[in-house]
Amino acid sequence: MRRTPLLPGIALAAVAALTLSACSGEGSDSASGDHAGHATSASASESSAADGHSHEGTGSSTPSTGVMDSMNHAHDADGGPAPEGIAPAADPKFPVGSEVVMHAEHMPGMDGQKATVSGAFSTTTYSVTYTPTTGGEPVVDHKWVVQEELVDPPAAPIPDGTEVTLAATHMQGMEGAKATIVSSTQETVYMVNFDMDGMPMKNHKWVTESELSAA
Repeated sequence: MRRTPLLPGIALAAVAALTLSACSGEGSDSASGDHAGHATSASASESSAADGHSHEGTGSSTPSTGVMDSMNHAHDADGGPAPEGIAPAADPKFPVGSEVVMHAEHMPGMDGQKATVSGAFSTTTYSVTYTPTTGGEPVVDHKWVVQEELVDPPAAPIPDGTEVTLAATHMQGMEGAKATIVSSTQETVYMVNFDMDGMPMKNHKWVTESELSAA
């Protein structure tokens, strides 16, 4: 009896096995790569959120809105206590605990946000342009710093264009920075608490009375 050769069948089976193995490997690699990509993206988002919210005035601006789109200056989530020596307002329009609506774009998305007044003060408040001590582009027309957040300031109100040194600590890179007075106001100024994108912002400094309305 002649025996039928088995080699062609064995070869076909081996090829099929190799093909299945390769397909399985590619699917596993693809799934693993996709998962790794999502994890990296999520990690980057969490890191960005933890840094606090960016503040207007730094980097390049979008001409139509003035909202900063790069190299934003981070604003701390906890603004800390009021500066030493600042006087509480005697009869503020919005006493501590008042619910208010903000009408300012100190940070993108701030306009229209509800907030709770955590402090009301009588002082002179300034818009300033300064270069952070941490480096980077100048922060232009930053709103606001108060008289009590300046190092050895002249009598208030300080004229526009005067060079001063900042003692404020409610934003990174402010303390010790050289600044130029852009404008000033002597209306009541407030600290407020509010939520921004799910992140509590405590004792945000500062919002002037004209930038608030009753909620």
